[in-house]
Amino acid sequence: RTPAARRRSRRSVMTSICDLPEDVLVELLSLLPARDLVCTCRLVCTQWRYVVDLATLWKRKCQREGYYLQNLDRSISDWKTFYMLCHLKRNLIKNPCAEEQFQHWKLDRNEGDKWKIENLPGTHGQSMPDPRVHKYFVTSFGPCLKSQLITLKKEGYWNELMDEKRPEIVVKDWYAARFDCGCRYELTVQLLSEDYIVLEEFCPESVVIEQWSDAMWREISHTFRNYPPGVRYILFRHGGQDTQFWAGWYGIRVTNSSITIGPLT
Repeated sequence: RTPAARRRSRRSVMTSICDLPEDVLVELLSLLPARDLVCTCRLVCTQWRYVVDLATLWKRKCQREGYYLQNLDRSISDWKTFYMLCHLKRNLIKNPCAEEQFQHWKLDRNEGDKWKIENLPGTHGQSMPDPRVHKYFVTSFGPCLKSQLITLKKEGYWNELMDEKRPEIVVKDWYAARFDCGCRYELTVQLLSEDYIVLEEFCPESVVIEQWSDAMWREISHTFRNYPPGVRYILFRHGGQDTQFWAGWYGIRVTNSSITIGPLT
């Protein structure tokens, strides 16, 4: 055989990536980032669009990245959305543990001797259950409230996802008093529309802690489910003050706040 004939023979048996079996194509494409799959690969051809839309591809991505558990098989109706939510999931509150001073927080009320940051466990205080938390925000004898407004689209949660899937929104906060002074703790979390209309709200009664308490850190938690469509922002506001009007920082202590969206992983 001449070299030219051998080259022609090789060309005749070569196949394109589109000739690969579906399961092999699923395996290969599942290695790519989700954004590339949706924005690029899906547009290549009809076959690739079909494969990218397969539940098996997104289930494989969940397996690769540690989001998959055997007992989820029957409860997941949309593996693509499940993967996206797992991939996006993180604490949307920035600077929750005062490591960056007051960066990202808006000080809505800052009275008395004003907000302050202290190191755990603090005077007449207790350590946090989470050893990774080292600082907290502390209030004074005048009302002290601070907030963050989370823009969901900026965090990767597109409008259709929030309106059609309405994933669970889990809010958590930690608060504590110091042993020698009484104080009050407040929390308000609002789900807001594009026009900042309150669509749903979590606003429990203020917690009043008496003097000579155990100074233990306590967690408050709430999960928003089946909320109305149209949620575009989340407003988180917390704080309080001491109840004995002592100069200094004897009021409620707060830290380790969190807002997460999506399934438990």
